[in-house]
Amino acid sequence: MRVSGQCLCGSVRYQGEAEPRFQVKCYCTDCRKVSATGHAALMGFSADELRIRGDAKEYRSKADSGSDVSRAFCPNCGSGVFARVSAMPGMIFVRASTLDDPSIFVPQLTVYASRAPAWDPVSPDIPAFDERPPPS
Repeated sequence: MRVSGQCLCGSVRYQGEAEPRFQVKCYCTDCRKVSATGHAALMGFSADELRIRGDAKEYRSKADSGSDVSRAFCPNCGSGVFARVSAMPGMIFVRASTLDDPSIFVPQLTVYASRAPAWDPVSPDIPAFDERPPPS
């Protein structure tokens, strides 16, 4: 599938021909805060499948899992564009809200459902985990 997207001002763009490894809605506290809404919608790709253009700035923090998370955003408009997680090297997590064609995002599961605010309920139509799914 063709994947492309950008920040609000267009300074940071990504594109590629790739199939997402997974598509997830995350209700963890960090994702809620960084997305400024009830959850983050993310698509995970192999990092070598997407080309990123522009100079994104990164903010690093620890996730609930203990992994290091690096969230990239546009230094001009502030839009969050993608993230990387130390526990999943070689992966890049694109924010579905930045997609040029948002219809390609089809969530497959929900994580940290126990933290969903009442005003952004978890969909009963996809598998949900109260916290993280068990390791496979």
